[in-house]
Amino acid sequence: MSEKKTVPAKYKRLHDVAPSPAYAAFMKSGWAASPLHGITAGPATPWCVARRDVLSEAFTGVRVVLPAGNFKTRSNDDDYRFRPHTAFAYYTGVQGVEATADAVLVMEPTGAGHRPILFMNPRSSRDTDAFYRDARYGELWVGRRFTLDEAQARYEIETRKMDELEKILGEKKETVVLRGEDAVVDDQVVAHKRDEELMIFVSEHRMIKDAYEISEMELACESTARGFADVVRALPAAVATPRGERVVEAAFFGRARIEGNDLGYGTISAAGAHACVLHWTRNDGEVRPGELILVDAGVERESYFTADVTRTLPISGKFTPAQRSLYMLVYEAQNAGIAALKPGADWGDFHRACQKVLAEGLADMGVLTVSAEESLRPEIGLHRRWTLHSAGHMLGMDVHDCGQARKDHYIEGKLAVGHVLTVEPGLYIQPDDELFAPEFRGIGIRIEDDFVITEDGCRNLSGSLPRHPDDIEAWMASILR
Repeated sequence: MSEKKTVPAKYKRLHDVAPSPAYAAFMKSGWAASPLHGITAGPATPWCVARRDVLSEAFTGVRVVLPAGNFKTRSNDDDYRFRPHTAFAYYTGVQGVEATADAVLVMEPTGAGHRPILFMNPRSSRDTDAFYRDARYGELWVGRRFTLDEAQARYEIETRKMDELEKILGEKKETVVLRGEDAVVDDQVVAHKRDEELMIFVSEHRMIKDAYEISEMELACESTARGFADVVRALPAAVATPRGERVVEAAFFGRARIEGNDLGYGTISAAGAHACVLHWTRNDGEVRPGELILVDAGVERESYFTADVTRTLPISGKFTPAQRSLYMLVYEAQNAGIAALKPGADWGDFHRACQKVLAEGLADMGVLTVSAEESLRPEIGLHRRWTLHSAGHMLGMDVHDCGQARKDHYIEGKLAVGHVLTVEPGLYIQPDDELFAPEFRGIGIRIEDDFVITEDGCRNLSGSLPRHPDDIEAWMASILR
């Protein structure tokens, strides 16, 4: 199976030249045994068993195929760092550096349920040529992987070699596939009318977070808070360095790699008027004293659960009166959104609460040509000139989690205990916006935190980071003194 995959040029160099018999024999000799001892079930494994039971019940009698995904080429023969597809990780418990490209989880139907089988490229031991000749999977090239037995102990799933996958997929049986992740699997299995249903199901299944997931996201928020402290420490160097936004970006990235698997998404490091560009990821601007910097960043855990937090910070440590007045408007809007979070509330309630405060504040500032009440009517919406995006989204293993869920389960649905979502109102005054006085132009502000819905309301998972401007100033001073 794996031999049919496209192999970039750099991985072919040693394949193309067979070693001499003497060299091959020499490479297999003189190695000490190197088993891994004490492998136990991964932290997500018990939860994954329950998740697979739910998946099995939804597709009784049908083979379900969830690929981890293939390597993605960055440039010519260089790949991006591999991250498995979220659904594959969710149902297997594979984490961080354990993940290997091309693996596939197959839920093989049995009489009453399914038998999960993990197909993977196992360790290339010293008695094989692959360990030194296979530049894509060989241990000498990319490091040690689990043997089949080690992986089975870790994930409590039956494991098989990749070259056995083609045979099982070739067996005539009704099969649904999470498509678009593995080209070979897509080609081998005929499209099924329930393929889209599978994509929707694995998205909606993640909407209610279990205790393990919530714990992981809280830990992601704690790491993210330390990353924001690193950002504050880096501000003097950012001010002194051309393209200082990248100094800020690098500071947070270091924390993400030290404490987690990676960034949960590309960091926004937007100083000055760049904060008015909603998806500013170029991060190539100057960081100037007296201005604000908007940093939207999150640490992704080894479990792939991520935080998503935004803070807008005064680069010099103190807000100007104009900055503070706009910041307080966004702060009060976020407070209104938070107050609307409770089980049974419409998904849109917290968004409308944020928008109401922003519209009223903009009307008070005299920039709206209609009343706040009129502006809030969907067919008018003039206030949206300065606040374009929704006030939040689901959060989990994907930063915009559950993205394939049906509208009536998500944006047209109700909040429920175990939902995790962001609340992130923003206000963005473009530098050339003459409806505002000069002191307000070029200011962009967003405040974003991560919340889990509880029986009596909500809990702020990222609450260790200050939000109020007085608290932000004191926090920054304590870091930089």
